[in-house]
Amino acid sequence: MAISPQLLEILRCPKCKSEVKLKDDESGLKCQNPECSLVYPVKDDIPVMLVDEATVDK
Repeated sequence: MAISPQLLEILRCPKCKSEVKLKDDESGLKCQNPECSLVYPVKDDIPVMLVDEATVDK
């Protein structure tokens, strides 16, 4: 995965502004706010940080 640790430190959920973490399978970035829990996909090693593209993972 080409997402750098420095980028992961600054990325935040566009909806609630909470921290995001890379999922174990590296398929997306999950919002750490339990009330939000959106997962933003990673396509071609680029995080797609659009609320319309996110899925809910509760």
